[in-house]
Amino acid sequence: LCPFPPGLRIHEYLYFQVLSPGDIRYIFTATPAKDFGGVFNTRYEQIHLVPADPPEACGELNNGVFIQDQIALVERGGCSFLSKTRVIQEHGGRAVIIADNAYDNDSFYIEMIQDSSRRTADIPALFLLGRDGYMIRRSLEQHGLPWAVISIPVNVSSIPTYEMMQPPWTFW
Repeated sequence: LCPFPPGLRIHEYLYFQVLSPGDIRYIFTATPAKDFGGVFNTRYEQIHLVPADPPEACGELNNGVFIQDQIALVERGGCSFLSKTRVIQEHGGRAVIIADNAYDNDSFYIEMIQDSSRRTADIPALFLLGRDGYMIRRSLEQHGLPWAVISIPVNVSSIPTYEMMQPPWTFW
């Protein structure tokens, strides 16, 4: 069985749009994990993107109650991509977006693969460029907000190019 729905393959992108806060109301590009995690069977028109506390999400979360039925924004490092995904799944998250911990990374996607533990995860896991993750977290801190509101996944093929709001710091 192919772990990805038709039309979404390894090395392809999945898109999400930040709806709020308005200063980062852009369409972001992410890549799905290569060999673990689930797929988006539902399109979420408005769901919270909750930064994990602690950001690396390698163990118990201080804000796990806010991740229940939402999507977690996690930072790379400290443990495997699969371990992070399982922590978010155990807290009831619908998906996890793992941002690179290199805040200046605005172009290099890392292939997220299973660790050697033989564990699995059922929720979707996506990789986000470090610059994008940093800008989202920075905006939330500046506004004193506990989460962003996003729409995921977004079908960019139906959006005219001139309406495509891409982050100004990222080249597509």
